[in-house]
Amino acid sequence: MAQSGLNRLRHSEAANGLLLVSPTAIYAILLLAGPLLTIFAYSFFKDGYLTVIREFTFGNYLATWQDPIFRAILLRSLLVSGLVTLATVVLAFPVAYFLSFQVSPARKSLWLFLITIPFWTSYLIRVFLWKVILGYNGVINSGLKSLGIMGDGRLIEDPLQMLNTVGAITATLAHAYAPFAILPIFVALEKIDRSLLEAGQDLGETKLRTFARVTLPLAMPGVVAAVLIVFIPTIGDYVTPELIGGGKMPMVANMIQAQLLPLDNKPLGSAIAISAMAVVALISVGFVLMNRRYLRGAK
Repeated sequence: MAQSGLNRLRHSEAANGLLLVSPTAIYAILLLAGPLLTIFAYSFFKDGYLTVIREFTFGNYLATWQDPIFRAILLRSLLVSGLVTLATVVLAFPVAYFLSFQVSPARKSLWLFLITIPFWTSYLIRVFLWKVILGYNGVINSGLKSLGIMGDGRLIEDPLQMLNTVGAITATLAHAYAPFAILPIFVALEKIDRSLLEAGQDLGETKLRTFARVTLPLAMPGVVAAVLIVFIPTIGDYVTPELIGGGKMPMVANMIQAQLLPLDNKPLGSAIAISAMAVVALISVGFVLMNRRYLRGAK
């Protein structure tokens, strides 16, 4: 009896599927869930001098949400991440549309390959390059000076101050995450049945109205995926606010780093991290629920 049950289990597609993904699942649990659970546990402990007192308390969360600095930095992080997401998706959609509808099938692989070229270099190097571009004596200011636009008595007298601004952080992050937005939108556009677009135009619709009423709604699953893929990691970015913002415009990740390392307050830093993750999760779930009709239509 047991042997027959074991044979059925061995030939079960579900069991074979679980067996196939089990190494990846175990890896994910150990390297992702493990640290998250550790941070969650630490957020309920007390901080001692150079040690952690393992006594349960909600004090870290009370201190986090009562701190006006945390609320201001979290609001700034949401604002910057929202601007980055908006800029990235708005700029990525035309690129994905061009790849899907204008590029011949034989050349699409080449274009996708070109889009992934930025990943050949380190993220840190790309951020440093933007620092060179936007610096006081950087590429943009040097170019304006060489063109005679900037200088005494010129249209622009002093070099532009572009670093340490929200715009600089937004531009850097938008460039870094652009491929992550282009690819899911491209996949969604590729799934659209071209006969639907032809039918719309045959019924007298203009190309613009066909795009608004057919193409865009059918591409929304890719847009939703792009928004989530960009929004969630950018709100926790640490490197760009530190280098491009000069440490003068910290985001929530910089605040967490300050608590965990220089101030050595691991319980409070963990509470800030969990609070930020909870806010991001609520916003992400709300965004998905707002667009569930598009996601249902894609199934």
